[in-house]
Amino acid sequence: MDKYSFLNAAHTAYFADLYDQYLQNPDSVEPSWRAFFQGYDFGSESYGMDGEIVEGVSAQIPEHLQKEFQVVNLIDGYRSRGHLFTKTNPVRDRRKYEPTLDIENFGLSKTDLNTVFNAGDILGIGAQPLHEIIRHLEAIYCDAIGVEYMYIRNPERKQWIQERLNINDNHPQFSVDQKKHILKKLNEAVSFENFLHTKYVGQKRFSLEGGESLIPALDAVIERAADYGVKEFVMGMAHRGRLSTLTNIFGKSAKDIFSEFDGKDYEEEIFDGDVKYHLGWTSDRVTDTGKKINLNIAPNPSHLETVGAVVEGITRAKQDDKYPEEPSLVLPIVVHGDAAIAGQGLVYEVVQMAQLEGYGTSGTIHIVVNNQIGFTTNYLDARSSTYCTDVGKVTLSPVLHVNADDAEAVVHAMLFALDFRMKFKRDVFIDLLGYRKYGHNEGDEPKFTQPLLYKAIAKHKNPRDIYADRLIAEGVISKDHVAQLEEQYKASLEEKLEDSRKEDKTVITPFMQNEWVDYVTVKEDEMMKPVDTTYSKEGLEKIVGVISSLPKDKKFIRKIERLVESRKTMFEENKLDWAMAEHLAYGTLLEEGHDVRISGQDVERGTFSHRHAVVKVEDSEEEIVLLNTISEEQGRFFVYNSLLSEYGVVGFDYGYAMASPKTLTIWEAQFGDFSNGAQIMIDQYISAAEDKWKLQNGLVMLLPHGYEGQGAEHSSARMERYLQLCAKDNMFVADCTTPANMFHLLRKQMKATYRKPLIVFTPKSLLRHPKCVSTVEEFANGSFQMLIDDADVAVENVKTLVFVTGKFYYDLLEERENLSRNDVALVRIEQLFPLPEKEIKAVLEKYKGVEDVVWAQEEPRNMGAYSHMLMHLDEARTFRAATRRSYGAPAAGSSVRSKKRHQEVIDFVFDKSKNNQR
Repeated sequence: MDKYSFLNAAHTAYFADLYDQYLQNPDSVEPSWRAFFQGYDFGSESYGMDGEIVEGVSAQIPEHLQKEFQVVNLIDGYRSRGHLFTKTNPVRDRRKYEPTLDIENFGLSKTDLNTVFNAGDILGIGAQPLHEIIRHLEAIYCDAIGVEYMYIRNPERKQWIQERLNINDNHPQFSVDQKKHILKKLNEAVSFENFLHTKYVGQKRFSLEGGESLIPALDAVIERAADYGVKEFVMGMAHRGRLSTLTNIFGKSAKDIFSEFDGKDYEEEIFDGDVKYHLGWTSDRVTDTGKKINLNIAPNPSHLETVGAVVEGITRAKQDDKYPEEPSLVLPIVVHGDAAIAGQGLVYEVVQMAQLEGYGTSGTIHIVVNNQIGFTTNYLDARSSTYCTDVGKVTLSPVLHVNADDAEAVVHAMLFALDFRMKFKRDVFIDLLGYRKYGHNEGDEPKFTQPLLYKAIAKHKNPRDIYADRLIAEGVISKDHVAQLEEQYKASLEEKLEDSRKEDKTVITPFMQNEWVDYVTVKEDEMMKPVDTTYSKEGLEKIVGVISSLPKDKKFIRKIERLVESRKTMFEENKLDWAMAEHLAYGTLLEEGHDVRISGQDVERGTFSHRHAVVKVEDSEEEIVLLNTISEEQGRFFVYNSLLSEYGVVGFDYGYAMASPKTLTIWEAQFGDFSNGAQIMIDQYISAAEDKWKLQNGLVMLLPHGYEGQGAEHSSARMERYLQLCAKDNMFVADCTTPANMFHLLRKQMKATYRKPLIVFTPKSLLRHPKCVSTVEEFANGSFQMLIDDADVAVENVKTLVFVTGKFYYDLLEERENLSRNDVALVRIEQLFPLPEKEIKAVLEKYKGVEDVVWAQEEPRNMGAYSHMLMHLDEARTFRAATRRSYGAPAAGSSVRSKKRHQEVIDFVFDKSKNNQR
């Protein structure tokens, strides 16, 4: 009794239920309790405001009835802490935890073991002796499955879990056929790895050995999910076990995997490929009950956990597109490693998205293939938390820890997870506790760092043989059954191997090819061709009418009323600003049937208060989205303020764009340089996915950029980093200077017959700059201009030709006007990649008599676009560079110093004697 308080929440619930039962039917309760209730007046004063029993009640309860409360406490102890005392580790002893579940810690003793307690009702077994109650508790909470769930605050979810665990004491009751099927899938997992180990000695394959029960578990989930009506299955996993999963679950031919092992070249030249355990796959599977389910496993880089965010985005896009009324019909599963889920912060970001309006996917099943080691790092050095899955408690998700050697327990736990997800549309975590038979890869020596563990693993039977022994003992199979299964499966692999070696090229099947059937793969020459982005003035006027009219029956703050009304004024005055460029680009695309999704920090209003895509009613905060009210047939406009994350949200939106090429998908940074929080996603997916995995993607990244004295972190979007990643045909990079060009650029992204990532350096001060406006005619009948020549100077007068990009153009323009210099031509490069070399050279030819050609940028010399120009344009080597000096930080913190440096660059543009580089 000294270890646990006497009257806790479990007591209260039990006592209250018992008393209610007595009030309804006194004869239904045990005689001792009936006598107690009859002898004590429980009026309203007996209970506190929150329903707890008030002090003094316990003193009236006879000692033998008080022991009922101790048994309730014991049950509560098993439910809360039983997972600490399970048989879930196949190769190591569990760590020791205190206090234990010994009955003495609950005010009970061995003399109570044969006493019958009504508390057994809580477990659904009725009044039972204490030893029988303990047997049930041990079976439910301390065998091959440990369950964490008592922190869940929702009574319905908690009760569902308890009732589910009570069924057959949380042990599966599989039929003979089901057991044989589990063994068959286990054999495929074991035999596949053995086959690769003998045929490709020493090659990296990141085997699943030690966690083979993942294969029958995934197989069971797919079969059961199809019975729920699930139509699509989106999975992300790292390299370990991926090849087995591709072959034995997703139906990828072993022949193709053998070709990849043999290192053959690819059939197509348009991409460079990737290692075999990174490639994605899509297939259709017909289940045993005849239901069709689409299976997708997303391509992933070596950067662990990155694919999780992408999977969630893919899933959400499929849900929005095909199943908006029943989003749970697309099921995401993310497979983690134990070291990665505990160590990679991205997991926390993704988990935090789970219940958010803009990012939820109706629940994800998270599976940890727990090797108890990260490369060479022991699990005790890999985390401070008790479990690697403790991040799941952020969303109050149930966690099941399972012994990976117990195949039936693993399948049982997976089906529990699926049922929970389908009922509650929430995340659930499975911790599959196994081991890694070899080192991090098959050429590594794990005994250097874990000699004791690997001595134990060397003597340990694989899960298939353990399960086969069990089934033989149960009389389910004969002793030669496994040998027959192995012989048949390996014979099929030998046949595939022979077929593979007859071919000299590897064919890579595109991921999610059905979504991309209407799009072509293009190279740089096609990217440079114009795309028709015109839209009628009448159509624009109709959209302006909608987005400039707030509902008359609702009250808005006056400032927002004026702002919305000004949209119509701008159109009538023929001066459209940057916000109108966005609104009209979105509106026209919506009218043409495209969906638009914008997400990021503060995007609904816009960091700089220019967008106001969502307007709030003053007295209710009801959200009004005018772009969703243009017409009946329009596409859908989604705009979501994101959580304060870059890595996770960029990954999510990239995945969304991957699965929905018909949607204009935009991620906007709060400030451009904040995108470096997503650098892994930019490096591994955005810039390289088409080369590695033959994946197109039309994600748009809007990155506010410009030097306005805001300091080192709010000036530069790190333009140079994106430009350094540019190669051949992998993306577009733009730095527009007019609203019309921005309008056409966004429309071009959807009107083209291909998709490329689009990086746009967007303005801050230009959002309200009086000169940064465009005409309705330029919107309606213009097109995206990769380069804008200077129409305000006469060629014969020009002595200095300046190439510039972005907002710095307006600074130079103002200085030119102040100096009355009509001998300086300012030419804007609007598209930085692919660089419009032909157009630049045409400008140089036009001004061929000009000797002073300048590259001007407001960024330091080691940043911005200068090095990019040198790399991609030979003529740039002769340009006079007007830039800030090279610095480690993008900008000065002092506004005075920043302004001074900015003016020095401007001065040098117009007077080469004022060289600020000296």
